[in-house]
Amino acid sequence: TTSIILGTTMVTTSHHWLMTWVGLEINMLAILPMISKPKTTRSTEATTKYFLTQAVASIMLLMASTTNAWQTGTWSITQIDNVYSSTIMTLALATKMGAAPFHFWLPEVLQGTSMTTAMIISSWQKIAPTTLMYMISNNTKTPTLILVGVLSILVGGLGGINQTQMRKMMAYSSISNTGWTIMMMAISPNIAVFNMLMYIIMIIPTFMMMSSTSTKTLQNISTMWTTSPMLTYLMTLLMLSTSSLPPLTGFMPKLVMLNELIKQELLILATTTALMSLINLLFYMRIAYLSAMLTSPTTSTSTTKWRHQTKQPIMTTTLIPTALLSLLAIPAIPN
Repeated sequence: TTSIILGTTMVTTSHHWLMTWVGLEINMLAILPMISKPKTTRSTEATTKYFLTQAVASIMLLMASTTNAWQTGTWSITQIDNVYSSTIMTLALATKMGAAPFHFWLPEVLQGTSMTTAMIISSWQKIAPTTLMYMISNNTKTPTLILVGVLSILVGGLGGINQTQMRKMMAYSSISNTGWTIMMMAISPNIAVFNMLMYIIMIIPTFMMMSSTSTKTLQNISTMWTTSPMLTYLMTLLMLSTSSLPPLTGFMPKLVMLNELIKQELLILATTTALMSLINLLFYMRIAYLSAMLTSPTTSTSTTKWRHQTKQPIMTTTLIPTALLSLLAIPAIPN
């Protein structure tokens, strides 16, 4: 955990490409044992997939920064002026974040590891690449960012529809949100970072609730109320918030982003992305429906949940404030 924090901190605070690369490597090597912790063949496979994709992305990052240093004579992050370097760097960071078309590793890795590690990969591990993309946003090619972004929103929506595993649904939700972030990097980097921050705040309590109630599939969700009725209601609200429905927090970044797109007269892009995010709404509504509207008035017939004591809600101190922020932060919307 210390190394993961150290790696991300190195990336966010350095101004030299080599130190950034070192930070990303420390971060990656530190999370590998966490992914392989469950000691199953699936977790080992997930660790291998994560390692290979992140290693390839690191090589691309190193190649882009070295080429840029050759061409321009500087290792500074903000001065990646070479057109090829900036494009390769964008693709490397998109791979690190799990954006389409480099998204294939993310659902598999999340499915193969524990809920807590899945939460870390979906939230903390996104900080370093997002920071780097923000820092190079002045020199990146707008069409590349918009193409990757729109493709991610589409893949995130279509991929999640047919899933029954909660972690894979959350992975596709993450891909979709990463798409919005990358697309906004081309138009307004500040709003892009704001969007990623809001998503991290919403995804943490979601994973915590799934972890504390041992909810792994959609089937588990319908018996989640036997473990904790309160968390069931909270899960419903969080899903509605993540799907960006007003008046919950999730509506705030979408409103700000669509407002910015319309201000820049990108009406077709705004309409397309808004319609594509409706695909996401479909699978969020499935979770909300299963958790809120299938609550049986009698004792559960399922013996899986109510007879066995499940893990107590982990880190309540984190869960409560993040859950509240995920639902009620709309008055804090930037003008």
